[in-house]
Amino acid sequence: MNKEKIAVYAGSFDPLTNGHLWMIEQGSKTFDKLIVAVGINPDKKYTFSIEERLQMLKESIKDSSNVDFDEFNNKYLVNYAKQIGADFILRGVRNSADFSFEQGMGNVNHDINPDITTIFLMPPRELCEVSSSLVKGLVGPDGWETVVCQYVPKPVFDKIKEKYERK
Repeated sequence: MNKEKIAVYAGSFDPLTNGHLWMIEQGSKTFDKLIVAVGINPDKKYTFSIEERLQMLKESIKDSSNVDFDEFNNKYLVNYAKQIGADFILRGVRNSADFSFEQGMGNVNHDINPDITTIFLMPPRELCEVSSSLVKGLVGPDGWETVVCQYVPKPVFDKIKEKYERK
């Protein structure tokens, strides 16, 4: 009997973008089970709470029966992967800067646990520039809604609008 292929795709998802969504869709097609894990870094200031980020993920990814959601805190990702029974870490590489960073992290993860394999995916060209930081930086100026809605799923856009209108 073949062992189930389980991968973890981790990030802050603050907020979830269409680039993240593409990664999750590809991961759900590639692996038997994909755990989307929201990381918590106490040194980082988040726009959305962990509960809001998990909610946006669940609302944006409804039709993938093999995708589960979790959070992790104060753990190396590779150790979290082992804890949940994943043999793979899924990472996105948008450009050469991402590649350099992710290659280094992949090497360190391999040093910590050589049984966990890091898999890199490159998003299509139209998603290569999309990041949570970019999206947050676009919010505010006149007409921002027309621009931002192109880069995030609708539930995320609605949450961004709600949060921005409260300010």
